[in-house]
Amino acid sequence: MQPWTTADVGNHTGRTVVITGANTGIGLQTAKVLADRGATVVLACRDEHRAARAASEIGGSALAHRLDLASLESIRAAARRIRDEYPRVDLLIANAGVMMTPAGLTADGFERQLGTNHLGHFAFVNLLLDRMVDVPGSRVVVVSSSANRRGEVAIEDLHFRQRKYRPIPAYAQSKLANLLFTLELNERLAAAGAETVAVALEPGVTPTDLARHVRGATRLATLAITKLFGQPNAAAGAAVVLRAATDPQARGGDYYAPDGRPPLRARGNPIRVDPLATDAATQRALWTESARLTGVDFLARA
Repeated sequence: MQPWTTADVGNHTGRTVVITGANTGIGLQTAKVLADRGATVVLACRDEHRAARAASEIGGSALAHRLDLASLESIRAAARRIRDEYPRVDLLIANAGVMMTPAGLTADGFERQLGTNHLGHFAFVNLLLDRMVDVPGSRVVVVSSSANRRGEVAIEDLHFRQRKYRPIPAYAQSKLANLLFTLELNERLAAAGAETVAVALEPGVTPTDLARHVRGATRLATLAITKLFGQPNAAAGAAVVLRAATDPQARGGDYYAPDGRPPLRARGNPIRVDPLATDAATQRALWTESARLTGVDFLARA
């Protein structure tokens, strides 16, 4: 791979970009760069007021829309608004998330981390897909995490009703679900002859407020790992997102990561790596269960 920096993002004038969780952290930094390159950037965020302030800070064609990924009602409403306002979506970045939260449920009764990080994005992406599939160069970008390597997707107990809930395994499950979703989505897009591809990434350990729920010794360990081995700031994490989103050589199913070993920090540039090994049967089973739980399936209509 050739060296890559944000200078390689290119011109995105005339393109519509939707980014979830773009009012802070790597989502905000990603939105700033894409807006600066001419894109109309939709900040889809739970806190509409914070999103509006972020949009004002970004300027240009940045706009705020309310999206609570922990509520299917909010997801459907946000998808309808975006569909009404934008006849095409060129780039959809599934960035928002929660990490290591206390035990809790979403508005629809899903385990909070899986419900927000995976099921919410599963529904939102599929409800916008028909605005993308005929758009040349369109792309779905899903932000996973290196935690997916420690994840186990338990189809029969996604919501920890049979297992004891623990924040770290629940987070790892949700991040592995992100990757399984991306790969299965890309296979379905290819089979449908869509212009759209799906790629995933891990931004590295990045100092953002994502860790706001982490407490006690785990928080101290997280802060130490971030300082010693992680990205220096949110902009560095956003560089991985931007490469996954804009690399003209990207292929469906690609996976991007920082180039450090382990890939917690970029020594130089984010790189494209081989997709992590996944089980095709689990991909399909997770998709089927996600469609059942959300009432949304491939190329659904809002």
